[in-house]
Amino acid sequence: MSGLEIIFLVVAAVTLSAAFMVVTTPNLVHGALWLVLTLFGVAATFVLLNAAFLAVVQVVVYIGAIAILMIFAIMLTRKVMQDSGPQTNANWIVAALLGLVLFVGIAQLLRKSSAVGMMMPAMDGAADPVVQLGEVLVSPNAYVLPFEVASVLLLAAMIGAIVVAWKK
Repeated sequence: MSGLEIIFLVVAAVTLSAAFMVVTTPNLVHGALWLVLTLFGVAATFVLLNAAFLAVVQVVVYIGAIAILMIFAIMLTRKVMQDSGPQTNANWIVAALLGLVLFVGIAQLLRKSSAVGMMMPAMDGAADPVVQLGEVLVSPNAYVLPFEVASVLLLAAMIGAIVVAWKK
């Protein structure tokens, strides 16, 4: 096993552990901080895949903006930080079994897929992927509408947090 594979396994284990802690911790602030670690693990995976631009976007947009916005909204609402209710309900076993079946099914599909082992085709030096991504994001025929909808959604979430925290 090469050093890169060992690093990938460590990063994957940390990312999955942090993701598990996001959904199991009773404290909202701690959950948001575990989410930051999870998103950082995804950024590290992008670095291991030589996708530096996506790693930087992951850190700047998701960790630097969305996760911090979530922490800001949690603290702005001044709600009780500790959840006193039960963390599971009577159907957790059914959900866990369904999740396991789904995981096994997806693993089997990936194992039998013809895409396993395929390499990414070589790109010519003239086509810069960052330039192509930038052109697609602002092109009226591509992703400009979802890009703008996401910004409006974030603005609405911030306004909603301010309205909830407003003193009567």
